[in-house]
Amino acid sequence: MTRSEQFEIFDDDFRRILGSAPNLKLLADDLTFAEGVCWVPLKNKVLVSDLPNNRIVSWSESEGFGIYREPSECSNGNTIDLEGRVISCLTRGRAVVREEHEGSMTTVADSFNGGKLTSPNDVVVKSDGSIWFTDPDYGFLHPELGHGDIPEQDRNRVLRVDPDSSEVTMVSEDFDKPNGIAFSPDESVMYIGDTGRTHGEFRAHQLMAFDVSGDTLENPRLFAEINPHVPDGFRTDVDGNIWIAAGDGIQIFNPNGDMLGKIHTPEVAANLSFGMSDSQTLFIGATSSIWSIELNTAGSIRPAG
Repeated sequence: MTRSEQFEIFDDDFRRILGSAPNLKLLADDLTFAEGVCWVPLKNKVLVSDLPNNRIVSWSESEGFGIYREPSECSNGNTIDLEGRVISCLTRGRAVVREEHEGSMTTVADSFNGGKLTSPNDVVVKSDGSIWFTDPDYGFLHPELGHGDIPEQDRNRVLRVDPDSSEVTMVSEDFDKPNGIAFSPDESVMYIGDTGRTHGEFRAHQLMAFDVSGDTLENPRLFAEINPHVPDGFRTDVDGNIWIAAGDGIQIFNPNGDMLGKIHTPEVAANLSFGMSDSQTLFIGATSSIWSIELNTAGSIRPAG
């Protein structure tokens, strides 16, 4: 893939972000399906869920490629909390867990309304310490994960874990398959991807936006339809642009919903994260491979709680 094929520029702002000589670098290519990309500042490394292989791998400048956690209960989405601890969604484990500083694991959520969670997919932490995550049924669509035939939840939902009481509450259930999840830089807007199209050509393939009102979501609206694939994992940058892993690569939209450009990847891209000390490197998980590109922008910074 030539440089001209790798980058599509629809707006001068994206040209500025890419710079004069953008370079998409291959970091590792020993995965089966790269998901849950997450930069962990306390460890100075990026974590990537290799879901089918039941492990989390890592990459750092000093150590290169390595195994971070194995087995991982088929970890999917990962993020960090206010203390820099890793929060993971477990596809096989059907739970959201936190890795403590000394390495032990704490269950954050594993049930809702008396039933076991379905298949936690992606997760984000708000500046008040609350944990918001999506719970679609993807785990039940893969018999090898051993979930059985019928989920205990009656529908796919987006859920929130209260930072004080640990109570799990529903914030939205108006999705086919809720997937990626992220806040705008000021946390006034939440973006949630719907990826129903993965199991039906005419099903959902859009990014929805909501106004955040305390511990609830209001004013649901279509932010962007994603083509030709679906909006999987995504993150926001300091200017509020949304960087979406969208199958053919990364699609970048400004806060108004206008597409700024694309970064094409050689394999299907499923997740991404800003990282390094200046948060100006974008790490991309694309099927069997992990990629990086240095940018003239930085990932959004969580507001002070």
